[in-house]
Parts: sequence; structure tokens; C-alpha cells
Amino acid sequence: MSDENGTPDTTDTAPAGSPAADGPRPEPLRFFGTTWVRHDGGYGARRAGVAAGSLAAAAASCFVLRFAYEGLRIADSGAFVSLLVVVMFAVCSALAFRHTWDGFSRRPDPERQASLRGLLAIGFIGSLLAHFLRSLTEAPGEKLHRAEYEEARERYERRSSRRTGNPSRKKRHR
Repeated sequence: MSDENGTPDTTDTAPAGSPAADGPRPEPLRFFGTTWVRHDGGYGARRAGVAAGSLAAAAASCFVLRFAYEGLRIADSGAFVSLLVVVMFAVCSALAFRHTWDGFSRRPDPERQASLRGLLAIGFIGSLLAHFLRSLTEAPGEKLHRAEYEEARERYERRSSRRTGNPSRKKRHR
């Protein structure tokens, strides 16, 4: 869930007295859940799995694209079309890499994301490589989620430290 600005809603909605009622909850990451908070629950193995999976998917994708390129050569579509296809995939992959990499450190604009959907689909290899490289150091998106979670925790601590009881029971000075 997120608010109108795209900031995730990390406020606690659990009932009072439950274990989760002590502040904001971290937003789960794909493949990691909330293990990124304390690096527990197989976090290292998950990172290794994401790195290996994204690299394997990128390699398999390159292999499939090679078959597509060979199909163009067999069809004798011409050097210009072959060059155009190679340049298109290279440029789209570079743009998708950059867009995905930036998405790990700040929330993408939903309108821009929608307008780039086709380009990102063509450049999927760049996105896979961005996930591979980021998962070598942290869970993809962990830095952004950690900063938002820490900010929500600080806001919660400031709010809860000001409240020291039931205001209706407060003694009134006359």
C-alpha cells in the first residue's frame, strides 16, 4: 500500500496488544519478504539465488536473441535490418538497466513507468543484469526500503514519545 505520493504506507494497522502493534512494519521485497531488515531467514541464500537466477535468465535471454538474429540472417533481410535490431536491443537494454538501477534508490514515477513499459520489455536483459549486479551487494531495493522504514520508525518514535498516557485522565490546573 502507498499514499498519493507513492510513499509506502508503513504505519501499523495491527490491533492493540498484538506483537506487530509496536510501530511501522517493513515493506516486503520480492523474493526476500522482510528478511532484509535483520538479514535473517536465509537472506544470504536468497541473495545468492537472485544473483544466480537473474544472471542465468540474462544468459538464456541472450541465447534466445542470438537465435532470433540468426533467423534474420537466414531470412536474408539485409544488413541494415540486422544492424537496426542489434542497436535497438543494445539501446533498450542500456536504458532498461539505468531505469532499473535508479529504481533501486528512489521510487519511479508511475506515469513515466507506464510510458516506458514497451522499452523496458525490449530491454529486459538490462533489467536482469541490474538485478544481478545489485544482488551482489544487497537485496535489490533494500537501500530504498531501509531508508523509508527507518524514517517511518523515527516518525513513530517521535509521535509515541510525546504521548505519555490517556489525555482525558490528565489533571487540570486551575
